Amino acid sequence: MFDRDAEWASLAAFAAHQSPDVRLGVVSGRRRQGKTYLLTSLADSVEALYFAASEATEADSLRQFGEALGRYAGAAAAYQLPTWEDALSALLATAGDRLVIIDEFPYLIRASPSLPSLLQRLLDPGGSVRRQGMTRLILCGSAMAVMGDLLSGTAPLRGRASMELIVPPLGYRDAAAFWGIVDPRLAVLVNAVVGGTPAYRREFTAGDAPAGIDDFDEWVLRTVLSPESPLFREARYLLAEESEIRDTALYHAVLGAIAVGNSSRGGIANYIGRRSTDIAHPLTVLEDCQLITREPDAFRSGRGRYRIVEPLITFYEAVMRPAWTRLERRQARRAWAEAKPRFQAQVVGPHFEALCREHALDAPDDLFGGLSGEVMSGTVADPAHRTQIELDVVVFGLPDQAGARRILAIGEAKWGERVTTRHVERLRRARALLVAKGYDAVGARLVCYGAGGFDDDVVRAAGGGGGEIVLRGLADLF
Repeated sequence: MFDRDAEWASLAAFAAHQSPDVRLGVVSGRRRQGKTYLLTSLADSVEALYFAASEATEADSLRQFGEALGRYAGAAAAYQLPTWEDALSALLATAGDRLVIIDEFPYLIRASPSLPSLLQRLLDPGGSVRRQGMTRLILCGSAMAVMGDLLSGTAPLRGRASMELIVPPLGYRDAAAFWGIVDPRLAVLVNAVVGGTPAYRREFTAGDAPAGIDDFDEWVLRTVLSPESPLFREARYLLAEESEIRDTALYHAVLGAIAVGNSSRGGIANYIGRRSTDIAHPLTVLEDCQLITREPDAFRSGRGRYRIVEPLITFYEAVMRPAWTRLERRQARRAWAEAKPRFQAQVVGPHFEALCREHALDAPDDLFGGLSGEVMSGTVADPAHRTQIELDVVVFGLPDQAGARRILAIGEAKWGERVTTRHVERLRRARALLVAKGYDAVGARLVCYGAGGFDDDVVRAAGGGGGEIVLRGLADLF
């Protein structure tokens, strides 16, 4: 097991908890993150009843559940379960005080929408679980919209869960270690394609990792751009597997618009030729499925920008979808040569900015001169020059008793160019504008994230660090 210590500790503590009030745990996360591996390992450790649902009708699901109960009980034949009421009664009688794990729970809900209500009756005070002594039940699923609704609002199971565990992708540093990559530039490039999804390291690439920076292009060609590779169609499957998504063409159009830089609702609508109101629902569904996120602007209330969360989808929409026919005809080398400028500008550049914000969240307290609270991006209007200054990283301090927040640092991230004094002066100008607008930014540090290095003048101005200017190169991020 790699880098799942916190998740494993939570699962183990839930399984071993002796309180009669700890009955239900919910585990969720996007596909390929290792949830099933964690849960089957837990089931083996404590001899739990583990059942993995499949996409089936209610009758077929009940038949499969009856077979699982029969095997667990050592019965000569499968249990005959006409309804889910019968199935839950048989579960209580069979499992006793053992842990029960139901994986891919959304498949069961799709065929049997009343199942959460039936579980509520069992888990409530006075329900069968309390009377018959079954200790723990874990429900797991990858359909994020369904799992999110399971405990929200007026949902039957709201308030019943003692554990709500989300298994996230690996952070970019851990992902680099998992892939065995020590070159920071190569680590960013690989992360921009496959992100931190563990399954892509071995199962989806047969253990094929780039041998070095010079092997990156060939690695892309023999994995994600190869029709024989599972990664080739994975981005499409990620979208198709979400039960809330119906018109996949519209959703791909929305994702494609975001991937090429249209981050506002109006910009997305204009790009795909729809009205802004027409895409409100697709955007909401994609957010609920945690395929995109809306990041608020640090300085413009009510404004925000949409960003694709899954790097492989960004790579597909920006690089693969425009050349799909050519890729299917095994002309990957030519397609990749034409797509590399798009890859650098539309995939790696924005991804590097996101990694810089992630780095700022984890940075030591003395880097920005105080305890950091929130990290965002933002846009500062410059009326004198009739332009806007984009700030890729804005670090706010913790709010004081009045709720006011000091700006600890503002930063700019550059992937494909060297950082010069021009970039530093632009940050200094943005800081002055923020102070003029009333923000507490007088002492904000100017942070330059440069994947392409820094001019000598910038290095001299930064000195040994700890002053007004902070430089962070690729090695510093890792």
